[in-house]
Amino acid sequence: MKICLPLLLAMLAGPVLAAPFAYVPNEKSATVSIIDTATDQRTANLPVGQRPRGAVTDGRLLYLTDAKEGSLLTLDPASGKVLRSTRLGASPEGLGLSADGKLLAAAVEDDNSVVLVEAASGKELARIKVDGRNPEHAVFSPDGRWIYVSAEEAEQVDVIDVAKRQQVGHIVVGKRPRGIAFLADGSRAYVACELAGKVYAIDVASQKVIAEITAGQYPNGVAAHPDGHLVFVSNGRDGTVMAIDTASNTVVATIAVGKRPWNMALTLDGAKLYVANGRSNSVSIIDTASHKKLVDIEVGELPWGVSIR
Repeated sequence: MKICLPLLLAMLAGPVLAAPFAYVPNEKSATVSIIDTATDQRTANLPVGQRPRGAVTDGRLLYLTDAKEGSLLTLDPASGKVLRSTRLGASPEGLGLSADGKLLAAAVEDDNSVVLVEAASGKELARIKVDGRNPEHAVFSPDGRWIYVSAEEAEQVDVIDVAKRQQVGHIVVGKRPRGIAFLADGSRAYVACELAGKVYAIDVASQKVIAEITAGQYPNGVAAHPDGHLVFVSNGRDGTVMAIDTASNTVVATIAVGKRPWNMALTLDGAKLYVANGRSNSVSIIDTASHKKLVDIEVGELPWGVSIR
């Protein structure tokens, strides 16, 4: 019996693993759109909760805040089932996941707090009050030591010591800080301040601003390239994403996307950036090497952001 060599090699190699997926919470349509990052095709549109906003994934489960239910939802994307709901409080928004996948941090607007949750059990570990009003994002530093918190009604980033479970300081920035991203080595964080029209680079060791970068109109989402050489910032009113060179802290490219670009995420290799366009009901995909938009993908209504893992 003759055996086709290519077929035999394919059988011995085992199953081919799919590329990571991009998860897009759609706030108005109460769905999560799933995009295969290998093909850039939308593969599913799952109904979930009533008003999903912040989303993070550990590669197996998807965690979402539901602003209307005031809860943290744990979703199995493979089955589309919500496995667990954890009460957070009124109007939770941004959600952070520690690098080791053990802790979640949810910014709860009406409670002026960050709720720390054990990812494995959904158990609330701490409810940490912060100074900034209407906290929007809560982002872990890569080493898990800090959580940086932005707030819509503030001119500062609040700093939480994770081990102490309390706010230990703040960093003065511009008006209405929104998106936050740390460089992979943890040396710096970049914060977009919407009403100031600027991005602030923070030295994490000293907890001080070391650069102010002029942005477009209403800068919002921030994503840092895994190799640390670029940071991407969405400009909501302009309908653009700009690339900042971190060596010089200057803007090196501006890319047109959809209407009201919001929060974003990069593929693990940094090759592509996925941008949620809140008023276009789409996700724009950008090639980070050429700084060119590749395609727009239709998703649900009012996409809030993207999570990839």
